[in-house]
Amino acid sequence: MNIHLVNILFALAIFILVVISGALPFLKMKTKDKHHHDFSYGETIATGIFLGAALMHILPESNHQFIQQGIHYPISYLMAGLTFLFFLWLEHLSKELYQNNFSQHAFIGVAWAMLSAHSFFEGSALGLSSELSVVLVLFMAIISHKWAEGFAMAVQLVKSHTSKKISLVLYLIYALMTPVGILIGNYFQSPDQNLFGPICMAISAGTFLYFGTLHGLERCVLVKRCCDLKHFSYVILGFLLMALVA
Repeated sequence: MNIHLVNILFALAIFILVVISGALPFLKMKTKDKHHHDFSYGETIATGIFLGAALMHILPESNHQFIQQGIHYPISYLMAGLTFLFFLWLEHLSKELYQNNFSQHAFIGVAWAMLSAHSFFEGSALGLSSELSVVLVLFMAIISHKWAEGFAMAVQLVKSHTSKKISLVLYLIYALMTPVGILIGNYFQSPDQNLFGPICMAISAGTFLYFGTLHGLERCVLVKRCCDLKHFSYVILGFLLMALVA
């Protein structure tokens, strides 16, 4: 099976899923539900897959590609660590804006930027992967949480004071980020011709590590849900699944 065709089909499927996920809040334009919507087991298994993908596939592959191009400093790990810290800072900034009653536009803007950036880099990680087994597992991890993330993003945009037109534009950009990341990663899949691949993979690993561990802070999966042995077993399952295909 042609891996490039698979990536294009997956990009289209993810875009359709995100659009459908956000349709209901925008059609209603009013919602009384302020709770976090998700599929708990899908999110926990995705957490394990993100951790396994970052540690056992994306980071080692990025480092290997840098070495092939004559760069022996562990720049992949440096970039992944800096990306992790940057997302942690962004989330703390978002929390501070919310708690100190800053402009709602600023709070929504930071949250939108975080999720859009993560969406792009998770897509690029999938697009840059040349092994079908890795692509399939990453695709499953993405769709298992993407619908909930998309719904939550749409709800926040609808609840904000942003105009309907701007909210729709922001959501459409967010919906396109993962497919665009997949297509760009797919285009730059040949590692011997450029530095884009290893750089993008290193940043992707940092986003995977953050969204697989601390994303959501107080309600992050590894803090809130993994005290439940059943949920924790799904994290382990996702991690082992990535270990198997890597």
